[in-house]
Amino acid sequence: MTSRVTLISPAMNAALRQALFDDGTTSLDEGGAATARAAAGSLPAPTRVLTSPSTRCRETATALGFEGVPVADLGGLDAGRWQGLTLDEVAATEPEAVGSWLSDPSSAPHGGDSVQSVCERVGRWLDTAQGADGRTLAVVEPDVVRAAVVHALGLSAAVFWRLDVAPLTATELSGRAGRWNLRLGSALTAGQP
Repeated sequence: MTSRVTLISPAMNAALRQALFDDGTTSLDEGGAATARAAAGSLPAPTRVLTSPSTRCRETATALGFEGVPVADLGGLDAGRWQGLTLDEVAATEPEAVGSWLSDPSSAPHGGDSVQSVCERVGRWLDTAQGADGRTLAVVEPDVVRAAVVHALGLSAAVFWRLDVAPLTATELSGRAGRWNLRLGSALTAGQP
């Protein structure tokens, strides 16, 4: 049996534009919502639809025409006390902490999740998804897409920040017998099957 998991990154919102450590409550902006609505119908019919618990992921799923089930294990990286601040603001006041966080996957100077812990959490979820019949579509935070790719390819968590995930793109994983294959970052566009 081959399992198929398509990870969709959320459409654009103010938090993504500002590199803000979002607390998960920021909605899509009108341009992001319109782009997602225009891409509705561009994905194959899934067996199940899941989302990160964040507002932007749930709203992206809805705009794409799906009713997704929020899954805690697909939540984005918890930035702890940095939530509500931009990366520039944190870098100006805590440059060493930001440097450590970006270079050491086990570092969590903000008191939230480390990159390593997110990769492990998402990896455990992906391992269980490999046994699911049919096609799973998951609208998830960009860091969840990164963590899934790290796990699927058996990469070191040190490459996490080197994986760019553009808004409203599909990363497809297909797996069987403990092995995943990867198709990266297809843009969702109107009329694309």
